[in-house]
Amino acid sequence: MIDPIRSRVLLTPTELKAMMDAGHDLILLAVQSHNPYTGADSIRDRRIAGAIDTEAYEDFQSPSSPKGGARPLPDIGVLQEKARTWGLRPEATIVVYDSDRSMVAARAWWVLRWAGHPDVRVLDGGMPAWLREELPVVTDVSTPKRSEIVLTPGHMPQLDVDGAAALARSGVLLDARIKPNYVGGLTPDGVPARGHIPGAISTPAHDNLTDYGTFADQDALTGIYEAVGADGSKPVGAYCGAGMSAAHTVLALATIGVEAALYVGSWSQWANEPSRPVARGGLPS
Repeated sequence: MIDPIRSRVLLTPTELKAMMDAGHDLILLAVQSHNPYTGADSIRDRRIAGAIDTEAYEDFQSPSSPKGGARPLPDIGVLQEKARTWGLRPEATIVVYDSDRSMVAARAWWVLRWAGHPDVRVLDGGMPAWLREELPVVTDVSTPKRSEIVLTPGHMPQLDVDGAAALARSGVLLDARIKPNYVGGLTPDGVPARGHIPGAISTPAHDNLTDYGTFADQDALTGIYEAVGADGSKPVGAYCGAGMSAAHTVLALATIGVEAALYVGSWSQWANEPSRPVARGGLPS
């Protein structure tokens, strides 16, 4: 049975294939990446028919800066030009997928929704899940027809430094990084501090996933986030190291109907200023 809340943001391979067969107005974006931690590359030699290549670490961010963090949001004019070359149209459903457990596809989903596209969804499990289902693939690269889409920023809730600090005190601020980064520790002089924003709760983004790289079911995700107070009764936000894993957490929350703001600058911005407080250890503060 299809969950209407989950399916607004997440599609299984079977659901996507059914939409394709039914002739839905779809535009597929393959969000390619070279994982900076593992060195793993995307599956680039095969693609879902019609998919257009994009690059996670180029197309959905601006260059890093001390003020903005490691992965600031893209300039809206630059993003709009790319969206036009990809042929994006506001009336179409955009489906993004990757080869990395939706970690980079989630960022693309968030950025395109932030830029005003009304209907963007993520292929759950990405290309590996599509291949496991033995669904058809092609090797040719599509050449989309240019569009004249107009994008505008600010259509998704987000946090700045002060907003993240305030939310940690008055709402629920989730830290989507792996636990060792949250716990932190001593660092040499001149190196950004390790630890977490005081009051933030550790909820690693990897816990959103099954062993197969697909999102956990609704009951599991609801249980994970209700346990830390992220049930929609209070404002919720998420951060990570540089705004990737936190987008994954925002997406996971969206599948269970909980809206969460993204702190785009995340720890890379927070820790750049030595005067900002840093909590260490396994507890929020």
